[in-house]
Amino acid sequence: MRCLRPFPYLWASPGSLIGLLLTLVALMTGGRARVVSGVLEAHGGWVTLLLHRGNRWTGSIAAITLGHVVLGCDEATLTRTRRHERVHVRQYERWGPLFIPAYLLASTWLGLRGFNAYLDNPFEVEAYAIDDPRAGDPM
Repeated sequence: MRCLRPFPYLWASPGSLIGLLLTLVALMTGGRARVVSGVLEAHGGWVTLLLHRGNRWTGSIAAITLGHVVLGCDEATLTRTRRHERVHVRQYERWGPLFIPAYLLASTWLGLRGFNAYLDNPFEVEAYAIDDPRAGDPM
């Protein structure tokens, strides 16, 4: 059973801690949270406002994974993006505390070389591949 394997949770915990803090913000500002298949999913409150604001590279963000925490704009978005975000959960389990620096370095490198810093990022390429019907069903 996935929830009984502590090492992946510990290894991904730096990202999860950030996600837990943002989950608290969501809950304190009217949001909701629940655990789905060993991953904490949160939405609403200020987290939705932060995600809608987005960033300069991608604009508005539908959902974001931080370790074993997924933050989304609303419950429908969390459902729609669940397969994509679970790929990122598995990436956190592989990369642990190196995931965020590796992701940011890959995006920076790609952006400096004229590629799309988000869509060409190998972490996103892997996650978006599950949405491609030619890629088969990895789940």
